[in-house]
Amino acid sequence: MIQLYFLSIVFNGLSGFLFIFGDMEKDDTDENKGKFSFISDGFRLVIGILAGITGILKLLLPMGRIPILGDLLPAVAGIAAGFMLVFGFYREHSSDAVAEGSINRFGELVIHYKKPIGIILLASAALHFILPTAFLL
Repeated sequence: MIQLYFLSIVFNGLSGFLFIFGDMEKDDTDENKGKFSFISDGFRLVIGILAGITGILKLLLPMGRIPILGDLLPAVAGIAAGFMLVFGFYREHSSDAVAEGSINRFGELVIHYKKPIGIILLASAALHFILPTAFLL
């Protein structure tokens, strides 16, 4: 389905961009709290949910002739990006009692590999755009 192909490229690219360049300094002044920002928590949550849903749908409805393997890399990348973005939102907005347990330890592991996963997401989006019917892309 061509729409899922396009959405996979867009959401993998946006997620990779957020993972690599999303650590820029946030300005939390009173004037900027109500403004829309590409680094805002709500934007990250929406992109995470949509990237995960698109990744799952890419597994179920592949574009090429090969059922599962044709879109495996972009689908897995989208699911991983969705999980990481939603998990990051949950981790930032959970109470301190919950965050001190296993969520905090797992979160540190996820944050440690955020930039390499962002590079993989951007590469996956670029390769999927350039080579739409390639095997495993």
